[in-house]
Amino acid sequence: MVRTLLNLAVFLATAAIALLLASLLVPGFHVHPGGFIVAILIFAIVQALVEWLVRSIFHRSAPTVAGIAGLISTFLALWVASLFSGVSFDGIGGWILATVVVWLITAILGWVAAKFITPRFDKGQPARG
Repeated sequence: MVRTLLNLAVFLATAAIALLLASLLVPGFHVHPGGFIVAILIFAIVQALVEWLVRSIFHRSAPTVAGIAGLISTFLALWVASLFSGVSFDGIGGWILATVVVWLITAILGWVAAKFITPRFDKGQPARG
């Protein structure tokens, strides 16, 4: 239970950081303060569902498809978030660049979390370090 909650918190935190950094780095991509929390939730839910679906369909070639699944899920999640929250794009270039930046940031932060944060909760024992 603790591990599941930790994974959820890490997933939401990486989404929040990625959206915030992308809004600062990508011209044409905007996250409006009033819709930031909604954008995080919608983005995270849609990304998780699309990525799960793509990996389920292509389960035998998962390593090959992992990067593509991540980019596709990020692209679609940003689009859906723009429909329902305070995320907006000034054009297709901003949308594409934001997709790559958000995907890259979430991938790096997810790797860091998997390497250094979540192993501490395996089998209910703190990691020795």
